[in-house]
Amino acid sequence: MDLLKSFGPLLGQVAPTLATALGGPMAGLAVKTLSNVLLGHEEGTEEDLSKALGSATPEQLADIKKIDADFKTRMKELDIDLERISAADRDSARKMQMETRDWVPKVLALAITIGFFGILVWMLINGMPHTGTEALLMMLGALGTAWTGVVNFYYGSSAGSKAKTDALTAKETGK
Repeated sequence: MDLLKSFGPLLGQVAPTLATALGGPMAGLAVKTLSNVLLGHEEGTEEDLSKALGSATPEQLADIKKIDADFKTRMKELDIDLERISAADRDSARKMQMETRDWVPKVLALAITIGFFGILVWMLINGMPHTGTEALLMMLGALGTAWTGVVNFYYGSSAGSKAKTDALTAKETGK
């Protein structure tokens, strides 16, 4: 974004969170936030913002600094909301599987586990084949990724994820 190239150092000092957001997937929200402060509306173009930043008053820069703190808080709230949604999604998938007693996920998990470790053992015993090495490694990679998904589904992705899920649950129940 040209705005970041032209005013990156200024924004980096005044509003580091907004400057970081301008270079990433939240650029649209950052532009709307800056536009609201500098232009009084959210529909400002990059050119409008460049002109406004070039002639920004000290009061406007102070407003941008304040908005940066608010923006950072909003980003944290969105992250927590997204994590809560993800945790609820994993939990509902586990509950659904327990309630329906569906055998397909168990068989699929078993097939993936046997396939992944079977190929590893075969490779350790027989070594790499002279032909088809790329296909074998691609299959091993796909099975490894699938096996990670199986473990994440049944046991959770990590202790850190469990701690975050527990914290979100405690926050919801008011503990």
